Amino acid sequence: MNKTKEIWIAGFALFSLFFGAGNLILPPTLGLKSGEDWWIVVLGFIITAIAIPILAIFAHAKLQGTLYDFGKKVSPIFSTTFCFLIYIIAVAIPSPRTAAVTHEMAVQPFFDSPPIITSIIYFVLVFVFAVNRSRIIGLIGKFLTPIIVVILLIIIGIAFFTSPGNVQPSTFKNPFIDGILEGYQTFDAIAGVVVGAVIIISLDYSSHTTFTARRTLIRKAGFIAGFGLLLIYGGLILSGSLFSSTFAENASRIEVLSGLSTQTLGNLGTTFLSVLVALACFTTAVGIVTGTADYIKGIFNNSKQAYLITAAICAVIGIIVGSYNVGFIIDVAVPALMFVYPITIVLILLNIVPEKFASKLIFRGVILVTFIFSIPDFLVFIPGFNSMATTLKGFIPLGEFSLGWVIPSFLVFVLLNLFPKQANT
Repeated sequence: MNKTKEIWIAGFALFSLFFGAGNLILPPTLGLKSGEDWWIVVLGFIITAIAIPILAIFAHAKLQGTLYDFGKKVSPIFSTTFCFLIYIIAVAIPSPRTAAVTHEMAVQPFFDSPPIITSIIYFVLVFVFAVNRSRIIGLIGKFLTPIIVVILLIIIGIAFFTSPGNVQPSTFKNPFIDGILEGYQTFDAIAGVVVGAVIIISLDYSSHTTFTARRTLIRKAGFIAGFGLLLIYGGLILSGSLFSSTFAENASRIEVLSGLSTQTLGNLGTTFLSVLVALACFTTAVGIVTGTADYIKGIFNNSKQAYLITAAICAVIGIIVGSYNVGFIIDVAVPALMFVYPITIVLILLNIVPEKFASKLIFRGVILVTFIFSIPDFLVFIPGFNSMATTLKGFIPLGEFSLGWVIPSFLVFVLLNLFPKQANT
């Protein structure tokens, strides 16, 4: 296959695996709430929804390993625990959420069927694709992603040229911070550390047999995916802003996306959006299930049976959780995200920096501090602890924005690097 063509197919595959249910329903509502400040929200959203996930892919290209390798410098126990935590969260929240969103936007408007039926059919198909994983890049890159991109660009283009022109004031007190935190809900940092391993393993079935060749391909594909995400995210946020006067301030994410599609595509809007949702959600679910099954397969000496059993368990969990409504699943996700997302981001960044700045001691120190300063953001959602956690956050720089871990982690990183003889051991 032509090398350039292969890079573009891999890039489209990465884009579609990142662009799932959360990515689809979040940007338009961000635009609605940000109004005139939409571009500030975009800058914040880019950090956690594009830059960090793509850096995760670059880290995979550097490590040439699995999710386990991201945290092995901390300790084997930590890395194993982190892997299980990430995969459990991925299988229990973002993967089922794709089925719930698909039902509410692509099935419920046309068929009077219970969500459990949609969830069953949906995850049976996910299981089939996961079992045929060696074809994942070709199928997703060649057929699914171009359709997703075309439909989205049509919506964004029409929105830009036909908007009412009455953009509402922003309802955000801190648009940049709100953009950063909303990026958590995409689960893209988690997707990056999970899906990156899928792409690398899938490349073992192609002509790229050396580490250097695969690393080059992944990096180039990552830039393509990142540009695509920026184009779509920015476009959807802008579209939501341009049509902000046509929605109620408390409109749900799905109502905003559906309304935007209807206003831009007319009577065909619902149909186009239904296809888009089904495709975007499905590719994300396949990526999550495949990545999880790959990890368990590796633990059991590349056992094919372990892969099949894991994929089946993921599908069953998806069927059960995916039968709940989207709002419930999103609410349940928030505490888990506040706890695991900061650690995931820091691990990605530490694996990107040169080796001389990321010794075992530095890994351990920075991760420990990140963990400690993330606890209040998690406890604030736990009944009985929320008052104490809120008080603690008030004493931590950026704590009121749920980013109290940022400055302490950075300071520890800098301080440990000021003592190279002690740190680089």
